[in-house]
Amino acid sequence: MKLISALVASALMVSAPAFASKEIASKNACMGCHAVDKKVVGPAYKDIAAKYKGQADAVDKLAKKVKAGGSGVWGPIPMPANAGISEADAKTVVKWILDGAK
Repeated sequence: MKLISALVASALMVSAPAFASKEIASKNACMGCHAVDKKVVGPAYKDIAAKYKGQADAVDKLAKKVKAGGSGVWGPIPMPANAGISEADAKTVVKWILDGAK
C-alpha cells in the first residue's frame, strides 16, 4: 500500500507543475500578451520555445527578462517588467514554456 501511495504521489508531482505553470502565467498577466500557439501582443509560447531550444542558459536568461522586461528581440513592442513575480515562479513559467506550454 505504501508503494502505491508513493507512486500516486510521484505521478501527481510530475503533472502538477504543468497546471501550476499555466496558473502562474495567468495569475501574473502573462496570458494577456501571449498565447501558446499564436502571436497576441508578444510571441506565441511555441515560438519562444523554438527560438531558445537547446540553449543551456535559456531558463535563467528568460526568467530575468520576465522580471525586468525587455525589447528588441521580437520586434518594436517592449515587454513590460513583471517585478512582482518571484524568481521561482518566473523560472517555473519559463520551463513550462520551453517544454511546450502543455
